Amino acid sequence: MSYITDYRTPVPFDDIRLISDGEFLTGLYFIGSPNAEKHSHGCQVADLPIFQETHRWLDCYFSGRQPDFTPRYKLEGVTPFRSEVTEILCTIPFGETRTYGEIAAQIAQRHGVEKLSAQAVGGAVGWNPICLIIPCHRVLGAGGKLTGYSGGLNNKIALLRQEGILVK
Repeated sequence: MSYITDYRTPVPFDDIRLISDGEFLTGLYFIGSPNAEKHSHGCQVADLPIFQETHRWLDCYFSGRQPDFTPRYKLEGVTPFRSEVTEILCTIPFGETRTYGEIAAQIAQRHGVEKLSAQAVGGAVGWNPICLIIPCHRVLGAGGKLTGYSGGLNNKIALLRQEGILVK
């Protein structure tokens, strides 16, 4: 059984939908995004401890501070490559960004290969089922260019501004 609850965000963000297996957070999506709708079917509305913990994290984040804890989450259907990209995403500090190319170069170096596709990294970043907590919004295109965001480009811009990042 999967469970959902919604989180009301401040303006200008879209509200957020949380999904859980009952124990762990398994999804965090902006409402209205294709992923929020796709993963919400058949879920039961509930008030779970993991949702309360995640609400506290979101309250802290939307107050402009980097939370000092991480809600318990579980990634389902993660490949080794997605796992490696996710691990790198989680090291990007609050208020900083990386490019897809920088992440690709970091993975290539780890594996002793000359080059890795930034597009492959983009696919793994776009797969991320737990936005904000796994900070995929902090990844930009070459030269700091804004690229697509499954939660909506308007939310990505607002998230970056929330963290003090100037958006071109």
